[in-house]
Amino acid sequence: MAGVEDWLYLVKEGEIATVVFNRPEKRNALNHAMWVRLSELMRECEADRAIKVVIFRGVDATAFAAGADISEFLTLRATKEGAMQYNRATVAAEHAIHHLSKPTIAMVQGYCVGGGCEIAVACDFRFADPTAKFGITPAKLGHVYNLPATKTLVDLVGPAKAKDILFTGRLLDAEEALRIGLVDRIVPAEDLERETWAYARMIARNAQFSVRGSKYVIGRILDGVTEETEDIRQLVLDSYETEDYQEGVRAFLEKRRPNFTWS
Repeated sequence: MAGVEDWLYLVKEGEIATVVFNRPEKRNALNHAMWVRLSELMRECEADRAIKVVIFRGVDATAFAAGADISEFLTLRATKEGAMQYNRATVAAEHAIHHLSKPTIAMVQGYCVGGGCEIAVACDFRFADPTAKFGITPAKLGHVYNLPATKTLVDLVGPAKAKDILFTGRLLDAEEALRIGLVDRIVPAEDLERETWAYARMIARNAQFSVRGSKYVIGRILDGVTEETEDIRQLVLDSYETEDYQEGVRAFLEKRRPNFTWS
């Protein structure tokens, strides 16, 4: 019988890791065990120095992830205590993705709804093909979206568009998602995988101390920091002492591509 390690697994290919949602018979609907597993996979990605970029995708073109496993609304989520247990798992997984030091890309085909959209929004980038459909649907189920995920959505599309998405629970097609900033680029279905991996490889070739430092600083800005803090000041100073900084300067002067080694 299939279990959580079949439904959600990690594939490592050199410097790029891929998180695969694999319940196509349920449009990759997410259950509690998958949310717990997702946090575990993020810890694995953080600890593996060989991984520089993480991509999230559905196992096929029919869905990224189409929301919650409805069967758990009648079991685990039927009581307040069970719902709290479920919500703790979703918040922990969203936090793990959002705060992963390494860049993340959601490669979206088909349905990206509810928890699936929460995962995609927690990523640094969202690439989609024209079949993608986005929605966050607590208003259709009668519960309230959690604060961390709501903040991430507001940071991405602004308060008015976040209200539209949450108040109506409607599905947005790829073109509308692109217009409001929910999606970063739309790529023809036949090219989506190739272009997503090409972009990931472009990031992986760069100096990783710089890439992750930039992600950290942007995160601090979104948390409300407006003045340089001691940790950011130290991060900037530390970058000048890395071997990759020395290699970057040499390569610039020698007019060649740098060979960065820090991971």
